[in-house]
Amino acid sequence: MEVGSVLQFLEDKTILVIGATGFLAKIFLEKVLRVQPNIKKVFLLLRARDAESAAHRLHNEILGKDLFNLLKEKMGTNFEPFISEKLTPVPGDISREELGLKNDLILKEEICNQVDVIVNAAATTRFDERYDIALDQNVFGVKQIINFAKQCSKLKVLVHLSTAYVCGEKGGLILESPYNFKDVPGLDIDAEKRLVCDKLDELQKQGATQKQITIAMKDLGISRAKVYGWPNPYVFTKAIGEMLVEEMKGNLSVVIMRPAIVTSTIKEPFPGWVEGVRTIDSLAVAYGKGNLTCFLGNINGVVDVIPGDIVVNAILVAMVAHADHPSENAIYHLCSSLGNPIRYINLQDYAIRYFTSKPWINKDGKPIKVAKVTVFTNMESFRRYLFIHYLIWLKGLELANLAFCKYFERTYQDMNKKIQTVMRLVELYRPYLFFNGIFDDMNTEKLRLAARQGGTETDLFYFDPKVIDWDDYAMNSHLPGIVKYIFK
Repeated sequence: MEVGSVLQFLEDKTILVIGATGFLAKIFLEKVLRVQPNIKKVFLLLRARDAESAAHRLHNEILGKDLFNLLKEKMGTNFEPFISEKLTPVPGDISREELGLKNDLILKEEICNQVDVIVNAAATTRFDERYDIALDQNVFGVKQIINFAKQCSKLKVLVHLSTAYVCGEKGGLILESPYNFKDVPGLDIDAEKRLVCDKLDELQKQGATQKQITIAMKDLGISRAKVYGWPNPYVFTKAIGEMLVEEMKGNLSVVIMRPAIVTSTIKEPFPGWVEGVRTIDSLAVAYGKGNLTCFLGNINGVVDVIPGDIVVNAILVAMVAHADHPSENAIYHLCSSLGNPIRYINLQDYAIRYFTSKPWINKDGKPIKVAKVTVFTNMESFRRYLFIHYLIWLKGLELANLAFCKYFERTYQDMNKKIQTVMRLVELYRPYLFFNGIFDDMNTEKLRLAARQGGTETDLFYFDPKVIDWDDYAMNSHLPGIVKYIFK
C-alpha cells in the first residue's frame, strides 16, 4: 500500500460530497478547503427542491457554523469569492434515481465528467428511525449512489461512511471484515421494501394519524432489525448498505470507513466543536441538567469513542491510498477500544468533575447540583430501584396534584421528565451499555504505517488514537464543547 502526499493528491481535484450537512461531512469540507485551497471544485449534494434552496442550506447549515470561522479569518475578504469558485451546491435526493438529477442533465453530466472522488456521508443516524426512512436513506440510497458512481468517467475512489456497530451485538475482537447477503439467510431488501409499503397502505386505509404512522414505522424498524440479529434499524440498515456496496461495486475502488462513536474535534480547526446530540453526549447533557440520577450498564465496560477530526483525517489518507487501486478489503475501523481504551467509569468521573466545578445554570438562574449516578448492572434491579424511588412517588404526586388543583404541577413535571429521560436513554442505548466487543484496527494500523513511510503529512493528517489524552480531551475540549454547542 502506498499513500504519499495528501495535499498533492487534493490539488486540482473535484470531489462530490453526498450528505454534506452531516457532522463529519462538514469537518471534511472545512479541512479540505483550509489545507488545500487549490482544490478544483467540491460539489455538495443537498436535499433541496431547487438550486436556491440548496444554496440557502449551504450558507445556513454549513458555512454559517463556527466550524468555518478559522477559514473565514484565514481568507478574509476573499472568503466569499473563494467559496463561490470552489463550492457548487447541488439539489438532489439519494433515494431517487440519478440522485434526483434527472431534471438537470447538464449539471449531472458536468459532475459525471469531472468528479475524481465521491464521499458518501449521507445517512439517517437515529437509532429509532422510521423503517421506511432508514431503508430509503441507508439502503436504497446506497444503491443509487453506486449506480451513479459507475457513470463518473474520471472517478478514482468512492468513500462510503458506515459505522463500526454494523457488527450488531457481537462480542470479542471484531475484525475489519466485509458483510455479505449470503451471511444473512432470508434477507431480501425488495421484500423489506414491500413490507413497508404494505404496512403504510394498511395504516392509511385505517385513517391513522401521522403520529400513529410514525410510531408504527419505528416499531416495525426495531422488530425487523431484531429478526435478523441487529438491535435497531440504524445499524441494521447501515449493515445492509455495506452489503450492497460489496455486491455492486464491480471495478470501482471503494473504501468503507467504520468509525465508532464520533465525538467533538480534538484539534482542528479548534478543539471541542460538536453539533447535535451524538449518542453518549445525550448522557452528558441529561446529567449536566440534573435529569440523570440512575442508569443501567456495565460501568467498567469499554466505550469506543473517536474525535471527528481524527475520523476525517483517516478518510483523507485512505482516499489517497486507494485512488485507482481497487481492494477486496478496503475496510477501516476508526476506533480507540484496542489501542487506547476508555471506560464508562472514566466518563462518569469526567462528568462529575466538570459539572461540579462548572455547573449548568437553569432557567431560574440557579446552578444545577450533580451527584454520582447510581448504576445498575441488570434490568431487574434497575426497574426495582426506579419503582421504589420514583414511580410510587410519582403516582402519589400525580394524585396530590389533581386534588390540590395542580399545585404540584411543576414538581410532578420535573420528576416525570427525569424518569422519561432515563427510560428513553436506557431503551436506545442498552445494547451498547453492555457491549463487550473490541474493534480490531489492523487495516487502519497498516494505513498509518504506510502514511508514515510514504511522505504523507502526518502532522496535518493525524489519525492515531493512541496519542489521545482522554482526561485532557474530556475536561478541556469535549465537555466544554457540549456545553457551548449542545446545551439549550
